[in-house]
Amino acid sequence: MTDKRRGPWTITAERQVYDNPWITVTEYDVIRPDGAPGLYGVMEPKNLAVGVVPIFDNGDTMLVGQHRFAIDRHSWECPEGGGALDEDPRVTAQRELAEETGWSARRWREINRMAVSNSVTSEWGVGFIAWDLSEGAPDREGAEADMTVRRLPFQSALAMAMSGEITDAFSILMLGKADYLARTGALPNALSKAMLAR
Repeated sequence: MTDKRRGPWTITAERQVYDNPWITVTEYDVIRPDGAPGLYGVMEPKNLAVGVVPIFDNGDTMLVGQHRFAIDRHSWECPEGGGALDEDPRVTAQRELAEETGWSARRWREINRMAVSNSVTSEWGVGFIAWDLSEGAPDREGAEADMTVRRLPFQSALAMAMSGEITDAFSILMLGKADYLARTGALPNALSKAMLAR
């Protein structure tokens, strides 16, 4: 293999050490930016993460709660999931909202793109805010059988994120960004007023 560069890093060898339908883990022999040899492992998801902050006309939002295997604890989050890397992120977000909560939305806006944990994974996430909601029935996957849905004022969900009750980084970022957009006039006026009212 010819040495490859990633910014100030030089890759001298690479090998796939794990692969399943959702992730690949690649291990790299590298020359670090200080010139010393090193080892780097990267988890590469095969899907794009998406999430959505749904907003009702009265300013409420919805959180979903479930036990997360990787951290072995219950987690309150915005509806979120994953979709094919070549799928429109909004299509994935629409599907995840409907599957997890049963609700759909007629109006959508992308609010952020984030590197999920850029020291160990190449995963990217795309967040949306959605409003003008219509109710339906959830269609959850087997891994989501314990999922519950909680409707609450948007500002209460934001307070959960700021207090540490919500620990999911993607949800914290989406709630904070949605609040920022509401406070700076970047969302429709009626939507902003409802989100900030209580």
